Amino acid sequence: MPHSIASNCLSRNWQTFSDMFDIIPLGVSSALPTRDRHLSSTVLIRGGESFLFDCGEGTQYQLLHAGLKAYRITAIFITHFHGDHVYGLPGLMASLAMLKRKEPLLLVGPQGLRRLIDFVRDFSSMDWPFEIQVTEVEEGTAYARVWETDEYYVEARPLEHRIFTLGYRFQEKPRRGRIYPERARALGLTDMRLLGLLEEGKAIELPGGRRITPEEVMGPPRPGAAFAYCTDTRPCPSGVLLGRKAELLYHEATFTHDLLERAIETGHSTAREAAEVALKAEAQRLLIGHFSVRYRSVTPLVQEAREIFPCTEAAQELKRYRVGTPDVLPVELKDVCKE
Repeated sequence: MPHSIASNCLSRNWQTFSDMFDIIPLGVSSALPTRDRHLSSTVLIRGGESFLFDCGEGTQYQLLHAGLKAYRITAIFITHFHGDHVYGLPGLMASLAMLKRKEPLLLVGPQGLRRLIDFVRDFSSMDWPFEIQVTEVEEGTAYARVWETDEYYVEARPLEHRIFTLGYRFQEKPRRGRIYPERARALGLTDMRLLGLLEEGKAIELPGGRRITPEEVMGPPRPGAAFAYCTDTRPCPSGVLLGRKAELLYHEATFTHDLLERAIETGHSTAREAAEVALKAEAQRLLIGHFSVRYRSVTPLVQEAREIFPCTEAAQELKRYRVGTPDVLPVELKDVCKE
């Protein structure tokens, strides 16, 4: 990294890489795969880490198609034990073993997850060369913080499906404020290394002996970004809580509203209901997925949802959705979405 920068570079938006993360849907089909859609799985990429939400059959192939390395997955969060959400997990773990993974792997899901992993190990005589850390959430739990680091945490809440199902929220913790370029210029700061120390919250000393604290050049702390993952479920209070003011809410929309009775019968949501959850949650953006195979085109689902919540998109497999920056909305949504 250079030790000095031209003054015009100080006008850039001082945003570190950890200020943003990407969501990549790997599978958006419900129950059955189609020629164009795969089974449920979504990956969150932040810095050098990847976090997997659900692991339906075919997830490994989709990771390859997305250009992602399976061994970089830090944690896997399983919503429930219906096959289209979990049958890809044994194969993925076997591949990680063959790749000689050494880093620990965190697995989170409903109670019974450890039994599933033990069964796979025993049935296939598989020796895991890496530590497996399993966190199980018991049925009846109203809220659980299932993982936490200095920079973010993941919480789980029960959804409303035919079997015990969890929804998840990935929440960044508050971050330091941004450096104000005009303040830095006024103080004569042109050294990238010193600016980097201030961004880290450290005081610095200029060559002349003047001491500068981060508060002199930085704005107030900024709230961390959030992503919520809610599938499979009927619309429910937990879904609203998970999606509360989230920058991006992924919510299943298996059917259009004319099939409401079918949605209730199977424990799923319509596109209109997903939009109503996003509206109640005051989410910034809604990404709908888990589409029934009856819909060759998802246009009717998107149109239905946008009548309630205009800032809605249909999840596209392998597309990156950036969370944490204000300039990532599709052009056609700029005039209707909060930034």
